[in-house]
Amino acid sequence: MKVLNLNIQILNNLANKPEYGSGEAAGLDLKAAINNKVILKSMDYTTVPTGLIIEIPNGFEGQIRPRSGLAAKNGISVLNSPGTIDSDYRGEIKVILINLGQHNFHILPGMKVAQLIVAPIYKAKINYVKKIDSKTKRGKKGFGSTGL
Repeated sequence: MKVLNLNIQILNNLANKPEYGSGEAAGLDLKAAINNKVILKSMDYTTVPTGLIIEIPNGFEGQIRPRSGLAAKNGISVLNSPGTIDSDYRGEIKVILINLGQHNFHILPGMKVAQLIVAPIYKAKINYVKKIDSKTKRGKKGFGSTGL
């Protein structure tokens, strides 16, 4: 397992330090930096502050992903999943949560609302060509063409 140094600034006393839920967890748990509970109605979305600024190193990105337990038990997801944090962004990390469940969901102060994955990125060198080679087994076949 590779280790990367990650600088994190805590903005206020509502923020909680992100942490890994287990020794082998891939994502840091991000928590709601809110004073009072927020009610997220069914089929609605809201932006939840984390109270953190994260310095993503050049050559990496931060990915904001849903927590599987919130999704499976309550239908709560990250609306723009995965949300991307570019290495040059220095504002507060916020999470856009959506309630796809049938019932209202209560976001509580300090609640784990998402997870952060730090991943390497590659810049593509764009080559414009007259024609793309489509001679593959799949070719131009689209959705569902590889089976269910």
